[in-house]
Amino acid sequence: MAFNELKKNISEIDEHLHSYVEGSVEYAKLKGFKLSMVIVTYFAKIFFIGIIGLLALLLLSLAASLELGALLDNTVKGFLIVGLFYVLLGIIFFIFRRSIDKPILRTFSNHFFDEHEK
Repeated sequence: MAFNELKKNISEIDEHLHSYVEGSVEYAKLKGFKLSMVIVTYFAKIFFIGIIGLLALLLLSLAASLELGALLDNTVKGFLIVGLFYVLLGIIFFIFRRSIDKPILRTFSNHFFDEHEK
């Protein structure tokens, strides 16, 4: 009698454990999907905004170069000044490249660890 009851309890524990493991696996899959979608949408937005920004920057740079060239009576000098401005801007971004990593890591760690949901 006690053996049958013990056998029944063990089979119930096995069923509950199996159900818990399946639920945990499904939760991990959903969490992985959520994180991957956050990353994909983040980079898609950055890509499209970047393309539009680069096109605008290209046209503005062309206009500035031509205007500077007209002011200096030398188109080459106008393009050279704008080019040197971008080189200087690149050097500044290179120097401060480490400070860009922190906000990106903070954004994705918030999505990964779900601190706001707990």
